[in-house]
Amino acid sequence: MALKHSYTILAPIYDTIVSGPIDAYRMKSISRLKYTNNKKILINGIGSGLDIPYLPDDARYTGTDITPAMLARAKKRAQKYNSDSPLNINFQIADSQALPFQDNSFDHIIMHLILAVVPNPVLALQEASRVLKPGGNIYIFDKFIRPGQLAIARRLLSIFIRHIATRTDVVFEDVLKTCPQLKTMHDEPALAKGWFRLIELKKQH
Repeated sequence: MALKHSYTILAPIYDTIVSGPIDAYRMKSISRLKYTNNKKILINGIGSGLDIPYLPDDARYTGTDITPAMLARAKKRAQKYNSDSPLNINFQIADSQALPFQDNSFDHIIMHLILAVVPNPVLALQEASRVLKPGGNIYIFDKFIRPGQLAIARRLLSIFIRHIATRTDVVFEDVLKTCPQLKTMHDEPALAKGWFRLIELKKQH
């Protein structure tokens, strides 16, 4: 569980590392959520809760993370940003690669900067698909190598940092192939000349 320990150490400075320009893309991804009234939405890998300020306040949320220190920061952020109109949100320690939820539990799922962090992104997407209701959407914001892209520096970098922070060698299309029930509805480049992407998937009936 190297990542769990490393993110415990990173928790106090995590917001400084991943906020800033990225925040606008979090907001853009979440803005695609429609008809959220009383819907059950999973924030899979909520981290320190940087998505929280942009969430619609009429849904029911579950925020998961494998690191207690990150969840503690997410809880504080929820209290800070929603003091007047509190979000209906609960927090749960969970591994994105083995979610503790029944099949078809959630109407939508948000996965920001998690697929390229977990050791096995295939398991993480398969688990998200499993707990998503048919017709539901998955909203992804993350960094991926394109199919056939050499990206030698990114692949080499991943060897050194994948166990302590994040992966830089994930090919999203290869991961998606393992989830035939998921269909790509939207895919657009975001930061770093398209290394980061905004992706929307729908689970077929």
